[in-house]
Amino acid sequence: MSPSNFLSNPKKVSAICIGAGPAGLTAAYLLSRNGMTVTVLEQDPVYVGGISRTETYKGFAFDIGGHRFFSKSEEIEALWDEILDEGFLVRPRKSRIYYRQKLFDYPLRAMDALLKLGVFEAVRCVLSYAKARLFPIANPTNFEDWVTNKFGKRLFRIFFRTYTEKVWGMACNKISADWAAQRIKGLSLSQAIKHALIPQSGKKPREQVIKTLIDSFRYPRRGPGMLWEAAAAKIERQGGEIRKGLKVVTITPEDDASWTVVAEDQAGARHAFHATHVISTMPMRELCHAIQPRLDGDTLAAADALKYRDFLTVALILKDRSLFDDNWIYIHDPSVKVGRIQNFKSWSPEMVPDPTLNCYGLEYFCFEGDGLWASADEALVELATSELVRLGLATRDDILEGTVVRQRKAYPVYDDHYQKHIDTIRTDLEATCPNLHLIGRNGMHKYNNQDHAMMTAILAAENILAGKQVYDLWKVNQDAEYHEEGTTSSSRNYHRAYRQVTETSPLVPMASSD
Repeated sequence: MSPSNFLSNPKKVSAICIGAGPAGLTAAYLLSRNGMTVTVLEQDPVYVGGISRTETYKGFAFDIGGHRFFSKSEEIEALWDEILDEGFLVRPRKSRIYYRQKLFDYPLRAMDALLKLGVFEAVRCVLSYAKARLFPIANPTNFEDWVTNKFGKRLFRIFFRTYTEKVWGMACNKISADWAAQRIKGLSLSQAIKHALIPQSGKKPREQVIKTLIDSFRYPRRGPGMLWEAAAAKIERQGGEIRKGLKVVTITPEDDASWTVVAEDQAGARHAFHATHVISTMPMRELCHAIQPRLDGDTLAAADALKYRDFLTVALILKDRSLFDDNWIYIHDPSVKVGRIQNFKSWSPEMVPDPTLNCYGLEYFCFEGDGLWASADEALVELATSELVRLGLATRDDILEGTVVRQRKAYPVYDDHYQKHIDTIRTDLEATCPNLHLIGRNGMHKYNNQDHAMMTAILAAENILAGKQVYDLWKVNQDAEYHEEGTTSSSRNYHRAYRQVTETSPLVPMASSD
């Protein structure tokens, strides 16, 4: 299709945000709140929120993966409050590990683990941990070695290997240690035992809390999508535009300070948009192939080498027998394919319209196009039903019906060479694509939580408003903290530093005017 056949949008906006997930909507919200014109392009024709959306089926609402609202960043917490006028529920955090037909508390509770493992196995685990502490693996580079150093080989095999290999579809010694360091930061066997004996105090500074060990979290009444729907509505009230059902196909620089973004709708028609800045949350691999003229061959090869893990949820509606009240259960059982089971009523009772019923989300990790992904919905509902019954968490007579939701590119894969590929792509984009800002999980190929994704968006917005790079977005860590020259600054501190430079920061959350 030639450019003359595009349905062009003649208005040039300040920024185009590709993707209406937490990162894209946060950037659009803050920029539009500060008077900039913004257009958000979202591929999904129905929902906003990305992987943090809430889907519905016959009045039942369910989360895609489970999203606890807790952040070490006070700015993120304040921004959540600002966006969602209706406020949050405070929910108890409870998750357990299913192993050998028993449910083990997670984080570890010393007596619980001792009684369920048995004295003999518990002693073997402690001895294995002692060996790991006395003779640690030097410079661990993969997930297996990193976790073994923190917990010992025996606990790695019991509580980490099976689930992790389900998630990633690869052996633990092929997964980069970066992922373990990011997702299990601050946690070890000794720390878990200490927490079991001396729980975290509510008075502990937020930045010192280990996320894995929190006892409660906030949650929107009808799931995380409730927050992002509210964000989208406020963006539009602030003059921004949300366009759903549009898949970005090309991104072309017009000159040194302008872009044309072409997106295709579900009917195949193409629409052209024009902006000074492009903020991308689309998968890095797809972004590199969308940029025209074509990027360097080495850059495209690096993009093609990036891998992703896909994901599907089978939501089963069933009679509520109150067999477990966990938010979710990790399934460390190689005899079943399910990796994790969500109990949506435990996230929020308002996600279930009938108090006599419940909705469980059985999560399966796969690759797009493999046998599991390509299975018919009916076959997946039957698989989930049979596995739930096999695990003893429901009876077949209790299960009424189900539905399936598929999520492409849910998890960027951290293999041995992923960082080298990202570095190659970054070097090229930073040299050739001014005013292109990469944010969020897939935009940066970082397996992060939504608060980290939001923080990259906040800093990208500050860079755009400042007219220069004030912050390097790649220095935001998994706790939504900013690293500069070997130190870690809380978001509170670097916002203070920014205010000292600009006299007043336009992005500090303010009371809603709605």
